[in-house]
Amino acid sequence: MEVTNLSDDLMTKEVIADPHGYYRQLRAADPVHYNERWGGWILTAYQDVVDVLRDANRFSSDRMGFLAQELSQEEQELIAPIFKILSYWMVFRDPPEHTTIRLLLNKHFTPLAIERYRPMVKKIVQKTIQKSIAKGQIDFIKDFAYEIPMSVILELLGAPDLDRDKIKEWSEKIGVFFFIKADEPRRREIACEGINELVDYLTPLIEQRRERPGIDLISLLISAEEAGSLTYNDVLATCVLLVFGGHETTMNLIANGTLAFMQHPDQWEKLQKDPSLLKKAVEELLRYDGSVKSTVRWAKEDVMVGGKQIKKGERLLVSLSGANRDPQQFNNPDGLDITRDPNLHVAFAHGIHVCLGASLARMEVEESFLGMISMLKCPKMIPGTDLSYYPSLVHRAIKELPVILEPIN
Repeated sequence: MEVTNLSDDLMTKEVIADPHGYYRQLRAADPVHYNERWGGWILTAYQDVVDVLRDANRFSSDRMGFLAQELSQEEQELIAPIFKILSYWMVFRDPPEHTTIRLLLNKHFTPLAIERYRPMVKKIVQKTIQKSIAKGQIDFIKDFAYEIPMSVILELLGAPDLDRDKIKEWSEKIGVFFFIKADEPRRREIACEGINELVDYLTPLIEQRRERPGIDLISLLISAEEAGSLTYNDVLATCVLLVFGGHETTMNLIANGTLAFMQHPDQWEKLQKDPSLLKKAVEELLRYDGSVKSTVRWAKEDVMVGGKQIKKGERLLVSLSGANRDPQQFNNPDGLDITRDPNLHVAFAHGIHVCLGASLARMEVEESFLGMISMLKCPKMIPGTDLSYYPSLVHRAIKELPVILEPIN
């Protein structure tokens, strides 16, 4: 059945506010839908999404390579800083280049490896909660959800004293491009500014680590460069990726999860009464309203998906949010159930590009909510708040979340 009554405009206020409702209708009507306005396919059914994410042989993640084919030489020169850095991000690279960097970093982000950071994360969470309680009313995004993952990633980089406010400003500029904020006509130029500023800030730090290596991720990358496994561009670009990706999505996971609990206080109470449900609760929050709505792939060859012919070079918006609410995969998909088991969501994507930091993000979110249910009543939104989300095809991020915090005792 083809879509007849749904707009192809993915940037309307209604779709940004409620992508789940839009994708529910789209999945029921046309789960492999060609969106004329976006100029590509949208996949919303769980099995189609998983099949494409698993198939790195026929679907490419080389966003910068395909973008270069679409732009004139003059346009490429205008946004050269984006190409210089993002073309080396492993999330935008296909094997074998993707494999080299992935294998280097994988062992440092396994569930077992990140457990050694749990005591550090726990202390950061407790400190952040105590500061938040002292204020009483906070912007949960800025004062809580951002502070925890940013503190953690800077510790892993061995640079806890970097300017967090500046990094947030630069990251937001990069996000205009990375998260496809299509309503911003200058998104490429804005992203160039953010990348240039972050590169200028990180370059001296990289050179310091080259002179005085430590036990941190920057030193690890430099060691690989000196051994001939990576280039300098790999090192620089991966440092930018770790700073940007190491906090942005986890920040939104914590914020979206907290909002979900605020809208379902019975689930908060259930978790407080039985903290053993914590891991299942985090998986359900990821499924219910994850921080990444979609990812993008390009067809390397003509291929059939869900009964539709995808031509070589065509792009696909692979809806993780759509898959995570598919009734063919999940019972009561629009309900929040922290006891859900099994819960085979795709919030961290799937296949070779499954999120490198998934285990770290899970642990940070676990500790964040463990700390909150131990010390706080369920947060309450300040009356009169009008929630607003950043207009993006890819990420799910609340602009501000003003809340009132009350300690349990």
